[in-house]
Amino acid sequence: MRKRNFSWKALVTAALAAGLFALTGPANAQDAAPAPAAAEAPAESTLEGRVAGLEAYFNNVDPTAESKLSGIAGPGHTAWMMTAAALVLFMTLPGLALFYGGLVREKNVLSVLASCLGLAGLVTILWWAFGYSLVFGKSFAETPLGPFLGGTEFFFLKGVTAAPNTDYAWWVPQSVFCIYQLTFAIITPALIFGATAERFKFVSLMVFSTLWMFLVYFPLAHMVWGVSGLMNGVWNGTAAIKAIDFAGGTVVHMSSGWSALILCLVLGKRIGYGKEPMPPHSMVLCMVGTGMLWVGWYGFNAGSALAADGIAANAFLTTTIAAAIGSFVWAVSEAIFKGKPSILGFCSGAVAGLVVITPAAGFVDATGAVIIGVLAGIVPFIAVTYAKKVLGYDDALDTFGVHAVGGTLGALLTGFLATSSVNGNLTDANVYAKDNGLAKIITDGTLWIEQLKAIGLTLVLAIVGTVIIAFIVKVVIGLRPTEEAESQGLDITEHGEEGYIINH
Repeated sequence: MRKRNFSWKALVTAALAAGLFALTGPANAQDAAPAPAAAEAPAESTLEGRVAGLEAYFNNVDPTAESKLSGIAGPGHTAWMMTAAALVLFMTLPGLALFYGGLVREKNVLSVLASCLGLAGLVTILWWAFGYSLVFGKSFAETPLGPFLGGTEFFFLKGVTAAPNTDYAWWVPQSVFCIYQLTFAIITPALIFGATAERFKFVSLMVFSTLWMFLVYFPLAHMVWGVSGLMNGVWNGTAAIKAIDFAGGTVVHMSSGWSALILCLVLGKRIGYGKEPMPPHSMVLCMVGTGMLWVGWYGFNAGSALAADGIAANAFLTTTIAAAIGSFVWAVSEAIFKGKPSILGFCSGAVAGLVVITPAAGFVDATGAVIIGVLAGIVPFIAVTYAKKVLGYDDALDTFGVHAVGGTLGALLTGFLATSSVNGNLTDANVYAKDNGLAKIITDGTLWIEQLKAIGLTLVLAIVGTVIIAFIVKVVIGLRPTEEAESQGLDITEHGEEGYIINH
């Protein structure tokens, strides 16, 4: 009897078939459409087509129509995006809450926590009802509104199911994508109120944020990330401004930072500002919050790849490098110019590094991340330490110096440092919009010009929108508490509680 030869080809085919079963078998049966009538049944997909679909899953590209994987979420990518969404929410609750909370005076710590919790609830309601659709819909695509707003098809999350929205991610349920983007929408307005800490009424904060989301955030997020967005250079081949923003340099940091500056100017200075010391009440809480922000930021940046792939891995790498170097360089700058490196300096530098790398994380290599980290530790340091004193504005927690200056710097540096070697979407092989012209722009070295256009439009929208909303709220219900309430502290006067009760 002749001995059977061992077949590697058979083994590989069997392994691929097992993978296909894991993706298309009973575990995913709830996502499959009902079987058509026997008379209309399509031809059975071939083994080659099914293997091609599995390869598309591993490579995070579009599955072919003949593959039974088309329109089905993949478990690995889905698991990563669920984790990333949790990490970004972790940035706000409790990361930002503790970071900002530690920096205010003891009598106002709960007011910071309340703003983060309140915005998490408020923005979720707005996102469910209108926001997600206005940002990521496309029913307005063929109308004059298309470049500025998405559409109405997903109002109240109608049709947002476990099936992927392939305009944005082939292998992630739209429900997960929706919640992931919600966490970005939650943290953005929360950043603003670091500048206005200790002097903003809670009800006014909620009303301002509601109007700001509709007038500033939703349009800007669609323009930068929406499939028909005016400034979406990666996904919209017909974008008027071919800019790139990987994880929110313009959408999150510039919008919140520049709005914060305008709002603190409209509000005016805190009572006693410049005349009495106003040190942070707990640098321990600030440092703990910084660490949470850093960890959560991996969801923010690496999650923006919308898959567990090589681009996500690159964003993870560049985020770590920029944050660590930014923290170190800021502290060294303090040691040189002030004589001592402070914990506040380390924390501020880490956040600045994270902010500046955000728009570039999935577009630059390790060397680019080093450059960004160094500049993040220097430029925002100058803005916070010197420019703030010269200009005399009361940005309580340095939101403008870190987020506006850092976000603007990062958006511009992305135009100089982005490289197609780490992201194929910057080449002519871009799987989202093959004719977007990005490859030529990068080759010609003119991407920074497109970035400048996006920066300019973001500035106009954030500044003008904030001025209009701030004065409306000021006239209708007022922005600040009474002088007596502000002096007593917002914890008691706005929330009826104290952060620390000491029994004598």
